[in-house]
Amino acid sequence: MQQKLVLQTKLRQKLVLTPSLQQAIKLLPMSTLELADMLQTEITENPLLEEIPDKANDESSSSEEGSLEQTETPVSDEQGTSEDRQASDSESENDHSMDEIDYEAFFSEYLDEGYRPRTAVEIPDRPPLENTLTVGSSLSDHLNWQVMLTTNSFNPDICEAIIGNIDEQGYLQASIEEICQMGNFLCQEVENTLAFVQEFDPAGVGARDLKECLILQLLRLDLGGTEVERMVADHFDLLHHHQFHEIAKRMGLTYENIIEQCEIIRRLDPTPGSRFCADKSYYVVPDVYVVKVNGKYEIIQNEDRVPQLRISPIYRKLLEKRKTEDRTTREYVREKLRSALWLIKSVDQRQKTIYKVASSIVHKQMGFLDHGVEHMKPLVLKDVANDIGMHESTVSRVVTNKYIHTPQGVFEMKYFFHSGIASAYGGNVSSLTVKKKIQRIVEEENPKKPFSDARIADILEKDGLVLARRTIAKYREELRIPPSNERKHMYGSPFV
Repeated sequence: MQQKLVLQTKLRQKLVLTPSLQQAIKLLPMSTLELADMLQTEITENPLLEEIPDKANDESSSSEEGSLEQTETPVSDEQGTSEDRQASDSESENDHSMDEIDYEAFFSEYLDEGYRPRTAVEIPDRPPLENTLTVGSSLSDHLNWQVMLTTNSFNPDICEAIIGNIDEQGYLQASIEEICQMGNFLCQEVENTLAFVQEFDPAGVGARDLKECLILQLLRLDLGGTEVERMVADHFDLLHHHQFHEIAKRMGLTYENIIEQCEIIRRLDPTPGSRFCADKSYYVVPDVYVVKVNGKYEIIQNEDRVPQLRISPIYRKLLEKRKTEDRTTREYVREKLRSALWLIKSVDQRQKTIYKVASSIVHKQMGFLDHGVEHMKPLVLKDVANDIGMHESTVSRVVTNKYIHTPQGVFEMKYFFHSGIASAYGGNVSSLTVKKKIQRIVEEENPKKPFSDARIADILEKDGLVLARRTIAKYREELRIPPSNERKHMYGSPFV
């Protein structure tokens, strides 16, 4: 069989991600702070990009910019295209193909420095500056500070070894023998130093277990030798398992008296060091503000931290001097111009897409904005995608790392997307609303007779919500609500 080469033409569709499209997709999931950092980097690397100064700072240089603008002659789209063609006749074929694309005409709206003006609407409820400047000390810092203030002659190395082995909750995690081996210390000296550290603030710090922690706090309250101190010291296991009747029998007290003593224990702190290791506060910058003006909700995008970009007029003039400047310089400027324009356009498209998604969320969650979480409607990405005419993946990228400031508080945009549960009265109810109802039922129950999951399901069924017991258990666990038997034992417990 004779083989030969044959040319065939085929037509097929293929999805191609151009560099500009990749850049636009990359910008969508960025937070406001990440976008601001990225734009500052681009401004540094691309000389054609520059940030539009604020009006207050720009007034001093207005005369200078005015003189610069007077030296520039405005060029219409047709004239610019004509000049490009005339200049291309005297240059190479490669340069001619580049001049056929009139980037300035194509991106004309993005060359105007006022294309994306900042809003002048005042945004309420911003946190005061002093709330963001606090720096707390750790538990070890607090204990070492007290060591420096004392006049007692204790071995500082032993103090350091003891404090270094106290965890964030305030408990000593090393035994006396282990501390002795850290520096060949005498056991009696370590014992005395530990008793010295246990007198520090907070009360109960340096305890080796919960029992010792509670006793240290009772001694600090001058309750040593009382019924409550004997209850903890002699009947701690029964107390831990809520066997109050047995404690009353052994101590010769009434059940009511035992409950009164438990109220004292209940006010003690089982983790005295926890207040020094509170979770760090992470401040977020809302990307969108929802403000009610004249009875209607308005959406205001937060662009305070996002620099507004424009093309440097100085470098744009280099493109006009085609005959006087060398080709390498013009090619460099042309490439940087194209990159800068695509970046400005991508940022603008990002802001417009965020606005569309936020508008759709506000429109669908009016009940939440007016009355709170119990009026949240079920919402999925597909609903918003169909509303704004975009793909679900685009909506997913938009709501990632984005926060929205509403009259009900600041929430991540993902917060508004929840599955729905069918209601007997028609329509669907958000799963978040169901969780809120479960939480309210538990808060209003009799603590001596807490509701079981089956009972909670019956109560919700009266409201038209039919849920299985396992679904109630699932939502209850997500709310970190213990089961009914544990909630019953928690009544009157000293460990709540």
